[in-house]
Amino acid sequence: MDVQILSLSYRTHRVTAGTQEPRSVAFFDLSNGVKLAIWDQDDLAHDSGLTKAPASSTSFSIGHNVSQRSEVDEVMEQAREAGAAIVKPAQETFYGGYAGYFTDPDGHLWEIVWNPGNLAERTDLSPLP
Repeated sequence: MDVQILSLSYRTHRVTAGTQEPRSVAFFDLSNGVKLAIWDQDDLAHDSGLTKAPASSTSFSIGHNVSQRSEVDEVMEQAREAGAAIVKPAQETFYGGYAGYFTDPDGHLWEIVWNPGNLAERTDLSPLP
């Protein structure tokens, strides 16, 4: 399994009229044409025109659901090896699942979770279109 969770740290630069304009944003394709965009806070404040507010890892979390309990530990280890800080090691949950939390190098909070109650009833585990 090659999970690229830490791609949130992706950095791009756009060249405009000979100057570099930072654009730190990562895009993720969701279903039905929906995209998730995660911006660097400075760039989002600039782009939106809003005043930058203090960042907090508890403002939101990004959940990554896996289909097997053992994958939680695998993904958590991959994240740690890639520079994430484990903030809550994987453990049993109150709803009968198994989950853990880490923050990526940009401070985004991720939950890696196996929830048997939310598993799709599919036998074909190939990626969905």
